[in-house]
Amino acid sequence: MRLTLHSLVLLAALAAAPAHANDVAAAQRLWLAGQKTQAVEQIEQALTRTPDDLQLRFALGVMRMELGDNAKAKSIFTRLTQDFPDLADPYNNLAVLHAAAGELDQAQAALEQALRLQPDHAQAQENLGDVLMRLALRAYQRAQKLALAPSDALAGKISATLALTTSHKTR
Repeated sequence: MRLTLHSLVLLAALAAAPAHANDVAAAQRLWLAGQKTQAVEQIEQALTRTPDDLQLRFALGVMRMELGDNAKAKSIFTRLTQDFPDLADPYNNLAVLHAAAGELDQAQAALEQALRLQPDHAQAQENLGDVLMRLALRAYQRAQKLALAPSDALAGKISATLALTTSHKTR
């Protein structure tokens, strides 16, 4: 699963919107120049002036996620889904964070919500496929543990699914 180009494109589109576009654009320039800490500080400073701004909050969530600060990113995207329940991207990003934490059921629920809101969201579709594959692997592994005798067919399914899930690690 991945945060993705789609989220980065959305972030760029948000930066093009008039409200606080300068703050987001300036932070993006810092980020792309490798000054990631300064970019986060720029967004956080702008949020002290306008704490409810969607663009700034989304940008901060993406940056926190990219930095691996998943707890803060998860909090940001959770609040965005509450404050802007009609937007698919915060659900997609929240799902990526849930999946990274092994919370596959929550990831699936978030992705299904993203797809109810935006059925043509390609990245959410791909991420849902990744989550469903990991859920299938989990079910196959549980079945193998519960089986009275080892099953070659089940072992083959585990092997094939494991090969797919490891070839599609978080990107």
